[in-house]
Parts: sequence; structure tokens; C-alpha cells
Amino acid sequence: METSRLALAAALTLLASPALAAETASTNADSSAAAAAATADPVPGSAEDAHHAQSDEIIVTGIRKKSSDVIGGISVLDAGDLTRELRVSIGETLARQPGVSATSFGPTASAPVLRGLSGDRVRVLTDGIGSLDVSSSGPDHAISINPITADRIEVLRGPSALMFGSSAIGGVVNVIDTRIPRRVPKNVVGVNVLAGYGSAADERLLNGAFDVPVAGKFVFHVDGNWTKTDDLRTGGFILSKDLREQAAASPDPDIQALADLKGDLPNSASESKEGAIGFAYIDGGLNVGASVTRHTAKYEVPIRYSLVPGIEAEAPTIDQEQTRYDFRAEVPISGFFNQVRARAGYADYHHDELEENGDVGSSFFSKGGEGRFELVQSERQGWGGTSGIQYLDRNARIRGDEKFLPDSDQRQTGLFTLQTLVRGPLRLEGGARIEFSKLTADADVQLGTPDLSRNFTTWSGSLGGKYEFTPGWRAGLTVSRSARAPSIDELFANGPHGGSQSFEIGDPNLDPETSLSVEGSLNGDAGPVNLSANVYYSHFSNFIFQAPTGAVLDDLPVFQTREGAANYYGFEAQASAKLGEALGVRWKGEIQADAVHATVKNYGPAPFIPPFRILGALEGTRGEVDGRLEVEHAFAHTRTAPIETDTPGYTLVNASVDWHVFSANPEFSLSLVANNIFDVVARRSTSMLKDYAPLGGRDIRLTARLGF
Repeated sequence: METSRLALAAALTLLASPALAAETASTNADSSAAAAAATADPVPGSAEDAHHAQSDEIIVTGIRKKSSDVIGGISVLDAGDLTRELRVSIGETLARQPGVSATSFGPTASAPVLRGLSGDRVRVLTDGIGSLDVSSSGPDHAISINPITADRIEVLRGPSALMFGSSAIGGVVNVIDTRIPRRVPKNVVGVNVLAGYGSAADERLLNGAFDVPVAGKFVFHVDGNWTKTDDLRTGGFILSKDLREQAAASPDPDIQALADLKGDLPNSASESKEGAIGFAYIDGGLNVGASVTRHTAKYEVPIRYSLVPGIEAEAPTIDQEQTRYDFRAEVPISGFFNQVRARAGYADYHHDELEENGDVGSSFFSKGGEGRFELVQSERQGWGGTSGIQYLDRNARIRGDEKFLPDSDQRQTGLFTLQTLVRGPLRLEGGARIEFSKLTADADVQLGTPDLSRNFTTWSGSLGGKYEFTPGWRAGLTVSRSARAPSIDELFANGPHGGSQSFEIGDPNLDPETSLSVEGSLNGDAGPVNLSANVYYSHFSNFIFQAPTGAVLDDLPVFQTREGAANYYGFEAQASAKLGEALGVRWKGEIQADAVHATVKNYGPAPFIPPFRILGALEGTRGEVDGRLEVEHAFAHTRTAPIETDTPGYTLVNASVDWHVFSANPEFSLSLVANNIFDVVARRSTSMLKDYAPLGGRDIRLTARLGF
């Protein structure tokens, strides 16, 4: 039944659906032209075209390609989209994009879920380099990249994502900012200011960025931001129906009281501060620069209430800080290669997990860096490509009662290439990556573990093509093999992990996780209609996951890392249509849908999979004002793993109005957004806390953006 419903949903969506007005990722022989298009100052346009205008070519994670040429799924949120979608976490900011959900471990610690995959299978980048934190080690660990700083956020799904590491098997999220400037401001100073308020959590945010040109070719940058939220107001009961029934039946009056808990989500407030300085030397295609960023955040993690008398639930707070150094160079050359690109980052990360009385329970430390060096080929008779090397070196340490990992170090070196050949209406693409990984763990008396070390050599490759079978319409097919070395946590964990409320035991004898995938795509324009759709299937011969053993240690259920065969398949699709003009308003309709079906052999459904979801929207533009009304419906999720409960379906209604105050400067805008207008109680099946922490209730947001 589940399979037939998924197939029917995909067919209906492909017939009735989509548009991906987004852009892209991967190499292209047109890199010089794309770079010029991406780095040029925007040209003011008419009110009709400038509100959310995007170039036909943009940079995605440092690789250029037209959106119509990309075989995998892509989504791009530009400044206008971010004004409407911006939240305090990257996961919640992206949660309504096709093929994307979120872990929703509270409003702050919410990471992206791409095609049902998350954690170490999704790479979250800032301008092509990883977040360099410990966010993949626990759902309660927030990603240290703040979406408020983004000029745009790009999501890449499919085989091309493997250009950025084997852990991008699920996809890549790349946050593009201007901390290392890409262009020389036309004015004496370039200004970008964002201020906003959200009613559901009494959220206040402010971000200011300033670029100052010096001597025509140097640009100095400074920015700072602040965000503060109170406890998140929900639309109803805090606990799920099953837990409320259990609480009401308890003989303990304190537990009985939990059945009536509603409204504000206890222990979900947050505050973050961030500042950065940077500079760049820009001369035509030459761009060399660096930046330093200081990030701090203190956020509460929603309470996982205990319904067992005598066992008190924790109300943890995480105090996070990171100092980060970034470098970028793009140098034009001549000959077989036309550009050299270098990108590097180094970070010193630390967070404390605080008890209710303010004492430090556990501390996490991580230091490390990542670098990429790429050579971009000149186009020769339709042949182009990019080749390079990527290196990652980071360590992780935990101190405190909830230490579940020994002191560990991860080193990875990857060699990669992506080649493209264009012959008339046919575009062929082939890529390959070989990666050498060394993961070590020191002997630990507290955990009772010896010195451990593993070395892995993995390779990934893809071959695909796209054919323009009629003007404006292209169909694509890609076959790929992906391999990922196990993470430090999967190999070496052996202790209590408060964030997941489990006692985690790794397996130091794990083999690499490998998968074979096939993906088909269709995109094009037919008059006023634009469509983009992707269908995919992945067979994992060695899928790594955690399974309950039935044992209990330190009052926590024991989860053992296991490996086995698994199958993931699904689709995402999006369509838009210009509906013409009526009542002086230009109308546009959109519809999108996505679904994932995942099974682990000899275990059952894979855990934390998003349900089938469909979203429809109606947009209208009149003069300098844009309006949007959208309805999102997530179906009930009942195909659950042994460790999960069912998740009810929900329907959210949202609306927004954007006023672009000056037609010559569309970056000066005021936005009024109403989310979850009918105050619905919604829970995401991808969240470990879904039964304890629903999504926000009615949220009225006012945002002002100024740029010149």
C-alpha cells in the first residue's frame, strides 16, 4: 500500500506539477562567463522583474552550471526567499524546500534532512567549506553556521554532491555569505541590514554587514548579528496524544499534570551573537581574501519528559562558541586550465552542556580545518571540467559525566574530477572521487576502550547525461556509486549520550557504507508553465544505523551500531505557472511534492523518514507589492521503525506580503509573514523529539531588509 501510494503520488505530481526556479552546482566549461555573471553588481530592473530576479547562471558551492544542465535536484533561496523563510536554524529555514525536511530538535538545534538522510550523510557548508563543529555527533548540537548571515542558501541533491566529500551522500547545503567579498561596491560603502521580529517565540533579530572599497581593488568587510528568542509558543498540547494518555493514567500527580501541558514549549529559548571581519583583493577575475568569525550561542533544548515515577527529566542548556578563520582565492590563468581556485577554513569549537543549576555537565571540544584546491579546465570543443584535491583534519574531545566518545581524530584526503561533454542537444557528465580516511581513538579508562585506529580507501563515481528532446525540455539519467567511511561516532562510541537519550555503542570493525543509485530528471518550460522533477533509487549494500538491543545501561536504552542492506527511493517535483493578469494583479501558481520510502533489511522501515508532502501556493504581484498564500499538507507517517511512534498528518496555511519600497532598489523591502495561521499542532516524523516538542504555533513575522 505504501509503495503504490508513493508511485501514484509521483505520477500525479509529474503530470500536474513543477518548477524549480533555482540554480545550480557542478562544473561547466562556461566558468568564466558564469563567474562574471555571478560577481557582477545587480542591475536595477523593473518592479515586475526585479523582486526575486535570479541570474540564469549562479555559483553553487564554487562550481558553475546553468540550472537546466544540472541532473540532480537543486534548490536556491535568494535574499527575497530568505526574508520569508528565515528562522534561527538552517534546518527550519529550509524545511519547506522540495526533498528537504528538518530534525526539529527544538527551534535552534534543527538540521536539514535531505531525501530522508541527515547527520554525517549531509554536508552543511559555508561557501564550500564544512561547519567544522560537532553538529553531526548529536541532534541537540546546533550547526554553528547562522542563516541570518546568508546572501543565499543552496541545496544540491544527487550524485554531483559527492564532489564535496563522501559524507555528502545525502546532499549538500551551502550557505553563501559575503564575509570574503566577491565584488567591489559601487557606493562609498556597501550596506546590508536585516531586522526582524517573530511573535511565536518573541524573536528579535538584527544583522548588519558593511563593505568598504579602498583604492578601487581592495574591499574590507565587517558584520555583526544578534538573535534572541523566548520559549516557543505552540498551537496546543506539548506532549503527543499517546504520551498524554500515559501521563493521565500515572499515579504520580506531577506526571498527571503533564497531560494538560500546553502553550509555550518549556526550555526552548535561545540567544546568539556573531561578528566577523574580512577583506578581499578584487581585480577582474582575480579574487583573493580572508575572514575571521566569532560565533557564540546559548540555547535551551526542549525537555524529554519522564513518565516513570522517581526519574526526573533534564532541562539542558548548551553554551556554544566557535572562532573560525577562512581563506579564498580565485585566480585566472591561461592554457589548458583557465582558473585556479583555493578555499580553506580552520575552526576552534567548544560547547558546554549545562545542568539546570548552571553547572557544566559535559564539554565538547573540536579543532580542525578543511581545504580545497581546484583546477578549472578551459572549454575545448564542448569539453570542460574541474579536478581537485580536498583535505580534512579535525579532532574531537569530550569531558564530563556523559562522555560517550574517546578522544578521536579524523583525517581525510580526497581526489576528485567532474567532466562534461556537450554535443548538440546531448550533455554527458562523468565524475569520480577517491578518498583516503584515517580515524583514530585514544585509549580511555572512563569508557574502558583501548587505542583504536582504522584506515579506509573508498571510491565513488557517476556517469550520466541530459538530452534536450524538444526546445526547452530536457530529460536526464545518472547512475552512480557512492562510498562513505564510517564516522568517529559510528566506530568508537561507548557511553551515555544525553542528546539522544541512549547509551551508544559503536562498532570499530565497520566496513565503508556503499550505495548504487540511479536518478532520472525532467525539466523544462511550456509557455507559462515551468516543471522540474527528479526520481531516484538507492541500494545500500552496507547501510550503517543504530538499533536498540533491549538492554539498559545508566538508565538509558542501549543502541548498537549495525550495518546491513537498505533501499531508499522517492521523488521531488515542483511546478509553476503564470496565470495571467486580473484585477490589476499578475498571478502565478506553484505546486510541489516529495516523498521518501526507506527500508533496512532484517530491521524494517528506516527511522526518521519524512512523510509524503504536498504544497500549493498562489502568488500575486501588483506594482511594488508581492503577495503569497500557501497550503502545506504532510500526510500521516505510520510506516515507522521499531524505535518510533506514528506521526499524525497536519495542514499548515501561511501567507506573506512583501513591499519593495523603491522599484530601483528591490533590496529595500518590508515583509509581513503569517505562518501556521490556524494555530495547528504539527509534529515532524524526522524529529527524535516529535512527541515532546511540536512545531511553533501561529507566528506573525515582520522583517525589514535594506541593501545598497
